[in-house]
Order: sequence, then C-alpha cells, then structure tokens
Amino acid sequence: MSTHPAPVAAATPATFTTFTTFTIGELAREFDLTTRAIRFYEDCGLLTPQRNGRNRVYTQRDRTRLKLTLRGKRLGLTLAEVKELVGMYETPRDTQPQLKKFLVVLATHRAQLEQQMADLKVTLDEVGAHEKEARRLLAKAAPKASG
Repeated sequence: MSTHPAPVAAATPATFTTFTTFTIGELAREFDLTTRAIRFYEDCGLLTPQRNGRNRVYTQRDRTRLKLTLRGKRLGLTLAEVKELVGMYETPRDTQPQLKKFLVVLATHRAQLEQQMADLKVTLDEVGAHEKEARRLLAKAAPKASG
C-alpha cells in the first residue's frame, strides 16, 4: 500500500490528508486474483484506477468495488447485475432503492438456483435408477453358486 496526499473537501482546498492506494499486484495478492482478472474488471467498468504514468493506482473505492464484485460473483450474479448493484452504492444518501433492487436480483437468482437444484435432483434420481437396473442385470447374469 502506498499513500498520497489528496484534498479532503472542496471547502478546504489547502487541507490535505493521506489516503491509501493500491497497486494492481497488491490487489491481486489480497484477493487471490490474477492481474489479468483485475484488468478485465477494469475493462468492464467495475474499477476505474487512476494512472501514474503507465502504472495503475487503485483507491479504497476501487478496492471496495472489487470486493463487492467478487461477492456478487460468489453469489452467482452476472457481471451486468454486479455492475448495476455496485453502481447503486455510489450514492449512499438513500439506500432503499439499492436494497429493493438487490432483493429483486437475489429473488431472481434464488429462483434460478432452486430450478437448477430441482433439475439436479431429477438427474440424480435417473442416475440412481440406472445404477439399480445395472446391479439387477449383473446379479441376474452372475453364475449361480453350486451347492
């Protein structure tokens, strides 16, 4: 991590504070990602690093957006859904619209997962039936023990 002076607010332009920045390598290590994956998220518009020459400089905002992106991916959301939701959190004044949208996205995703689970159950039942039939045919074909 590195620190750079930055203006605190427009009301006090002469006042500076330090804020934390990150290199692409630091974020890659922290989140166990490749630098290529981070650049991909940048290309998708999820991250907007500053530039210092040819080097990317990521802010705490970028780090948070990356963390939310990865959380959304773990939930199985599409990148378009993640981008929309992450973008909504940029203005924390009124969180109700964000939370309502998040619930809609989660409900849709839950329905998809439940359908996949039902489909998997049907497939597992079919596999079980085929296994049972194969065992029955093997037992029927096995030579009888002489007695």
